[in-house]
Amino acid sequence: MGFNLDFNLFMNDVVKQARQEITAAGYTELTTATDVEDAFAQKGTTLVMVNSVCGCAGGIARPAASHAIHYDKRPDQLVTVFAGQDKEATARAREFFEGYPPSSPSFALLKDGKIITMVERHEIEGHDPMAVVSKLQSAFDAHCEEV
Repeated sequence: MGFNLDFNLFMNDVVKQARQEITAAGYTELTTATDVEDAFAQKGTTLVMVNSVCGCAGGIARPAASHAIHYDKRPDQLVTVFAGQDKEATARAREFFEGYPPSSPSFALLKDGKIITMVERHEIEGHDPMAVVSKLQSAFDAHCEEV
């Protein structure tokens, strides 16, 4: 019993820290399907970070999410869903990622609610954060306006 309680408290801390890291970087959390629908209905470009508690999210994806947006071009809207935590929001977001299998962590770039491109887990795991920043900024160059 003690182990399960300690583990649950530990995981709550990990989740809380993961949420804080991405919101501190300027991303808005989408925690319900309605939040996702409202955000994706906005005109313009939207970067979606599919957050998770895995090591590659904390060591690579979240730092890349934070650094990539300090650039001449960037999406109009920065949002995040949390895989394994906000299940309804994540499932609804993934419905918009046509042609891509579920992947977390990952990034999706949408324009007017339609998927343009994704940076999937296999392009994050085993890479350094700057490689992911480069992928994101290349997508921004191709699809986003100057800030």
